[in-house]
Amino acid sequence: MFDNLARRLSGIISGLRRGGRLSEDDVATMLREVRVALLEADVNFGVAKEFVAAVKAKAVGEELYGSLTPDQTIIKIVRDELTSMLGGEEPPKFQWASTPPTVVLLCGLQGSGKTTTAAKLAKWMVAQGKKPMLAACDLQRPAAIKQLEVLGEQVDVPVFTKAGESNAVAVAKEALERARYLMRDVLIVDTAGRLQVDDDLMDELKRIEQAVQPTESLLVVDSTTGQESVNVARAFHEKIGITGAIFTKLDGDTRGGAVLSVRAATGVPVRFIGLGEQVEALDVFYPDRMAQRILGMGDILGMIEKAEAAMDHGEAEAMQAKWTKGSVDFNDFLSNFQAVRKMGPIQNVLKMIPGLGVNLPEGALDKMDDGHINRIEAMILSMTLRERSNPDILNGSRRKRIAAGSGSTVEEVNALIKQMYEMRRQMKQFGKMQSKMGKFSKFGRRGR
Repeated sequence: MFDNLARRLSGIISGLRRGGRLSEDDVATMLREVRVALLEADVNFGVAKEFVAAVKAKAVGEELYGSLTPDQTIIKIVRDELTSMLGGEEPPKFQWASTPPTVVLLCGLQGSGKTTTAAKLAKWMVAQGKKPMLAACDLQRPAAIKQLEVLGEQVDVPVFTKAGESNAVAVAKEALERARYLMRDVLIVDTAGRLQVDDDLMDELKRIEQAVQPTESLLVVDSTTGQESVNVARAFHEKIGITGAIFTKLDGDTRGGAVLSVRAATGVPVRFIGLGEQVEALDVFYPDRMAQRILGMGDILGMIEKAEAAMDHGEAEAMQAKWTKGSVDFNDFLSNFQAVRKMGPIQNVLKMIPGLGVNLPEGALDKMDDGHINRIEAMILSMTLRERSNPDILNGSRRKRIAAGSGSTVEEVNALIKQMYEMRRQMKQFGKMQSKMGKFSKFGRRGR
């Protein structure tokens, strides 16, 4: 997700020459490349054009922020504009009905992942202390009802179905009555999709919407749809007035431009993103964190939150302190591997580390799996306690011993050590830059 865009933007920004001001030539050259990078990421043309214009207006002749260099100043401007385009600093709050149950209507095209998303959303609701119920109102796809029942069992949430019923509106109405009777405080309605937007789909959806009066109407969008996602979102928004979007399949090789495009083109906020098939693989969408990941700045806060769910509070605090200071060592790697495995697919966790994605070969993170982690563990276990704490002492002979003891090559050991140093450097750099950016956004701008 966004790896190619992050790689392109990182290369573009690092090429800015040093100086006291950002010249028009500097900015023009950079923005031409940014426009190409956005279009390659499947960002809608109109959205890319507006974004580039907004960055240009702020960047030309811009005095540097305090001790920030030109490339860091551009990163700040681009990050701020990306955050604004994605919805602002804070994610929109989920709307709960004043009188339960809160009704959540899921809609979207066939194949977007609505049924799986319904179960993921139910699991998220349970974590919020809610008592959700699922309603199987997709009567067009024969396997949809059975799929929802199976998923409901996985997340331990009841599923309302009506055997032999062909009227989705009637099923939705009965599901709402049943939810009230059972005192379930959330009803998640899974609706039918089509291969494309058509009148039959929209008419049925409109009738269901009128019957259950949803508090939230969420559009589920396949992120691989690309620029067409804008037209899909507009069509659903015009018909039922969607309150948010959920993007699925962002763990694959999608270029991610749909996320940028839909929010900017429709004004509809992105609420959640799906990062895998597992029922746990649903994350709340944070615009500022996503902007940082697009720029290769990682998502330390997101990683810490996942760690807090996988380890006790004391361990999580210690991890936060080390990551933000860039003082991790191989002992930390080893002690956190078990927690990392509980945090979800290893590829998604590694992409949260600042600078890692843009400093590895293209596609390298997507190829990493538990077997890769096992090989890293073997190399670290072949080190002495002193070597794990102080990688500086790992000379040539020590590296040969580690390679022989772990069944690895010296090149693999060298690569692991290089990644450790690069990770430390990136975390320190981004930590300092975040501190400066926070300081100047609070107290105002200062020139050199």
